[in-house]
Amino acid sequence: MARINLEMPKTYFAQLSIPVRITDINYGNHVGNDSFVSLIHEARMQWLGMHGYSELQAAGIGLIMSELVIEYKLEAVYGDTILFEIGAGDQTRVSFELYYKMSTIRNGQPVLLANARTCIVGYDYTAKKVVTIPEALKSIIAA
Repeated sequence: MARINLEMPKTYFAQLSIPVRITDINYGNHVGNDSFVSLIHEARMQWLGMHGYSELQAAGIGLIMSELVIEYKLEAVYGDTILFEIGAGDQTRVSFELYYKMSTIRNGQPVLLANARTCIVGYDYTAKKVVTIPEALKSIIAA
């Protein structure tokens, strides 16, 4: 089976750190895949919040995730603080890609835990339809 190999951006426009919680740990004593998804969601929400936005109100529109790809590299464990570096990928009239480089420091050295990509679509939750990404939102997605 072919492994996913995400081509990560060369630059990132946001950095934030999220500590691993004990509730993120699974029976294998590491962060479970479901918790990685939640941590990615938290990172995206914190980034949007830095600009006064949320997924329900981002420059006048809602946002919905249409795709998620995670490429695991190394286990994350309780006590790790995950550094999220967020960068931009492709953009269309109604969507944009965000890339997430997730790492931590161990023995004084950075180690890569995972790479991920999400496709985010402009969405009107009331009308239940896809909408155009506003220029104000595009401006914070530095490509």
